[in-house]
Amino acid sequence: MPTLLLVRHGRSTANTAGILAGWTPGVDLDDTGRAQAEGLAGRLAGIPIAHVVSSPLERCRQTLQPLLDARPELDPAALDERLGECHYGEWTGRPLSELASEPLWRTVQDHAAGAAFPGGESLRELSHRTVTAVREWNEKIAVEHGPDAVWIACSHGDVIKAVIADALGLHLDHFQRISVEPCSVSAIRYTPLRPFVLRVGDTGSLASLAPRPDAPAASGDAVVGGDTGAS
Repeated sequence: MPTLLLVRHGRSTANTAGILAGWTPGVDLDDTGRAQAEGLAGRLAGIPIAHVVSSPLERCRQTLQPLLDARPELDPAALDERLGECHYGEWTGRPLSELASEPLWRTVQDHAAGAAFPGGESLRELSHRTVTAVREWNEKIAVEHGPDAVWIACSHGDVIKAVIADALGLHLDHFQRISVEPCSVSAIRYTPLRPFVLRVGDTGSLASLAPRPDAPAASGDAVVGGDTGAS
């Protein structure tokens, strides 16, 4: 089954301001975020990309644009609202420093499966829609591009953490243990038996993620004692 590269958008103006952006329109990358996006294409050089999917929000599309410009053979990113940011409801647009004093904050931190944002969605709903989207895209890409295909989904911090938690078999209550920085790449190779989490929040070189014929996860079995790595 294919390998998914989960790209978090570059640093945004809302990140810099400490604001919970949610689905607020017009939230762009800041100068650092634009530089991170420009660097993403180089980090992915040498990795064949079969398909690109994105949250419809501006900061994700802006993060992918330099990569798409560098890879004219790629189709424009397919936009999937299921990969969009959490619907934070009444929390949207508020400073994180202010939200930290809300009683719900502790639930979000310690019991995410019980957290529902007023006027928005629950983190359980977020997890369900995003994991469902990833699994469906994975099957589609396997059919269209083969089991060794590598594809990209550009999304948001909580979305990516929820997908990684699912791949690791973690209860949603533990998804806050996962950290993904702006413009980081997390990699999951899906197989018929289990997902293999290859990277979490990687901000460095990604060259070793290029498909290899001897990939240990190809059969779905883990290598007892540990993988030998790319040659």
